[in-house]
Amino acid sequence: MADTTSFSALSKPSYSLTPNPQIPQKAPLFILPKTLQKPSLFPQKPCLSHTTHKTHITLSSKNPISDLVSTNKKSPDDLSSYIDDDDDKPREECGVVGVYGDPEASRLCYLALHALQHRGQEGAGIVAVNENKVLQSVTGVGLVSEVFNESKLDQLPGDLAIGHVRYSTAGSSMLKNVQPFVAGYRFGSVGVAHNGNLVNYRKLRATLEDNGSIFNTSSDTEVVLHLIATSKARPFFMRIVDACEKLEGAYSMVFVTEDKLVAVRDPFGFRPLVMGRRSNGAVVFASETCALDLIEATYEREVYPGEVLVVDKDGVQSLCLMPHPEPKQCIFEHIYFSLPNSVVFGRSVYESRHVFGEILATEAPVDCDVVIAVPDSGVVAALGYAAKAGVPFQQGLIRSHYVGRTFIEPSQKIRDFGVKLKLSPVRGVLEGKRVVVVDDSIVRGTTSSKIVRLLKEAGAKEVHMRIASPPIIASCYYGVDTPSSEELISNRMSVEEIREFIGCDSLAFLPLDSLKKLLGDESPSFCYACFSGNYPVQPKEVKVKRVGDFMDDGLNGSLESIDGSWVQAPLNQEVHKVSEVGKLSSLQN
Repeated sequence: MADTTSFSALSKPSYSLTPNPQIPQKAPLFILPKTLQKPSLFPQKPCLSHTTHKTHITLSSKNPISDLVSTNKKSPDDLSSYIDDDDDKPREECGVVGVYGDPEASRLCYLALHALQHRGQEGAGIVAVNENKVLQSVTGVGLVSEVFNESKLDQLPGDLAIGHVRYSTAGSSMLKNVQPFVAGYRFGSVGVAHNGNLVNYRKLRATLEDNGSIFNTSSDTEVVLHLIATSKARPFFMRIVDACEKLEGAYSMVFVTEDKLVAVRDPFGFRPLVMGRRSNGAVVFASETCALDLIEATYEREVYPGEVLVVDKDGVQSLCLMPHPEPKQCIFEHIYFSLPNSVVFGRSVYESRHVFGEILATEAPVDCDVVIAVPDSGVVAALGYAAKAGVPFQQGLIRSHYVGRTFIEPSQKIRDFGVKLKLSPVRGVLEGKRVVVVDDSIVRGTTSSKIVRLLKEAGAKEVHMRIASPPIIASCYYGVDTPSSEELISNRMSVEEIREFIGCDSLAFLPLDSLKKLLGDESPSFCYACFSGNYPVQPKEVKVKRVGDFMDDGLNGSLESIDGSWVQAPLNQEVHKVSEVGKLSSLQN
């Protein structure tokens, strides 16, 4: 069931966007530049302290704590049969969506979550506000299509809703962490869906627990609800601002109350959050523009770093959390997480990945007969490599999209079983050929070694790996599920040692300097912590919550991860590698 947490204490300021007859606008608190359909530079705007805006709104204190309707699916009991869809890859924790002003808000959330399914496949939920101003919730374990059906969506009437998809911990404890979370407090109810990770979660939780707060989940998102409930700020909008000023780390969040939809992005803008509008005037927030496309909402702009946007009957209004520093947007959104048809941080993901492949072909060329990709995230970079190298691109690996979450393995073990379930080599493309295989990243290296072995067993004469990202040498603490630094192969080995480990004939990574050069003037606005170990927001705690579950090659999950696991935070600002990476390419003649 969705968790209902009772709190004791809660409590709006403002900006105007393009006028819309369906949603009247207030006078702006400050002027923001009109957002182009595809801005070429991350927009910067003046940021005013919220304390200069004293918007007073009378709040009723007689609202009862809302009744909640929750429907969930049971999670599998057998952890040994659980497999992860993304093998040896970093995993984005989740995707969020919010809709205001459409009579089918929950159904639009449902469709938008389908478009964001790649951001989280272990749990999904929607919270909607009905005509009686009651927040109703349906959450469950599994894919969006497994959690929701016609009858479930019928339980979520209203023109205001938020939704969430996530990766979470394996087993039964996963269910209680499925968002959105809904909490009742003395002024009403609030729901929240969060994408990101708080680096000061344990400190905040300990402080709240010392003051009597009781937590129902192991999610850092619940901390936000407690901070809102205990804030003395007025009105409600200011409670969110007050709570967020205590948070450190990455957060793109959507909140829903009885009559408002609120979107918030952390001051560094680590995780994406965009705003769009449907033809009927309904306002939509989502993690990626691909969600807007599916529900026919026009992309208007990003939620700016450090911005709070509130949507209600008076229109769309904005306020900055605080004067924000230089943005530090996650570069991995362009390397791996986002869909190629999305525009993220003002850039086309497809175009970014295509150029990554072109750079690899220019800086790490090799004589070859065919270029293939590790599907699906390596495809666009492989197309770029092939176009630049003048070598044909072909489908040498076919990915199965129908592998379920459980499997029955024969008693006689099959080597590389997890990879073979999902990737099938095409012998006609590979046999006797010198093959360049393009992948988006290497994390532990275990999957890459199995892929190389798979290709050679299918007859490839040579296998040359090209990786469309720099080597990953450090863990991420901002909403990406990565192993500890000690488990990252690029933190332990040089490129030549990695090449020997995975068994390919040559190996090259995308040079970090070339990546920054491509980004040009926007380069300082991106976070490269996983490539450099230099963290924009340094974890201050001895242990930092690991996002999601710990999986290796899509086989068995670690039992230690059932109730959330913790990884050692870096003791120094800079992560030192065990061995020198040396040059970014290791080519054998």
